[in-house]
Amino acid sequence: MTDEWQRNNAVALAAILLVLFVGRFLNRKQNTIVLYLMGLILLFSSIYSPLRSYLLGNWNTATDLPLHLCGISGIICAILPFLKRKQALFDFVFYTGIIGGIMSMLTPQMNSYDGSQFAYIEYYIRHSIILVMPIYLLQNYGMELSRKSMFKTFVTLNILLAIIMPFNFYVGGNYMYLAEPPQVENPLVIGQWPYYVLWFEVFMIILLIVLFYLSKIRLR
Repeated sequence: MTDEWQRNNAVALAAILLVLFVGRFLNRKQNTIVLYLMGLILLFSSIYSPLRSYLLGNWNTATDLPLHLCGISGIICAILPFLKRKQALFDFVFYTGIIGGIMSMLTPQMNSYDGSQFAYIEYYIRHSIILVMPIYLLQNYGMELSRKSMFKTFVTLNILLAIIMPFNFYVGGNYMYLAEPPQVENPLVIGQWPYYVLWFEVFMIILLIVLFYLSKIRLR
């Protein structure tokens, strides 16, 4: 709740609301162009940021792979606008993008921050797009969640957990915060390993249900 936190989140929220508001007055072709633009920004970020870290000598396998929830969501959002069949990935990223985006804004932890203005600004732009794109697809592009989207997303997340957790131990990483709790004041982090991971499961079920029913609300 610092001044910096309030300023950054106010700017990000204003930008998100502006994009969603403007999208309501665009036709489908124009909305497609907006989605392409957001996808290209994320694609550039997904390629340039790790390349920049490598060229600066800061690349670390334990921290710089896109294996956090927002990293995975960012890659999906980068390619999603360019796919004809979007439903399966939309179902997944609607939950992970919104949940991950909100948490990244409310409790920011810049794991690969190198002290540069670029990395600082890119963090907020990237997470804002990850958050806004699934909402944009829902409200302005006519997409809807499938009936089994909650179940499929929960199963997919647990498959990722089963893969990433041993990978963390192998490389000494903390992707998806499965090796140790995030170093932020997050009310959803309860206890130490492995108990907070079990609480993650509980909170994830609750958030999936909440978002599914919120997705049925259409702003007029």
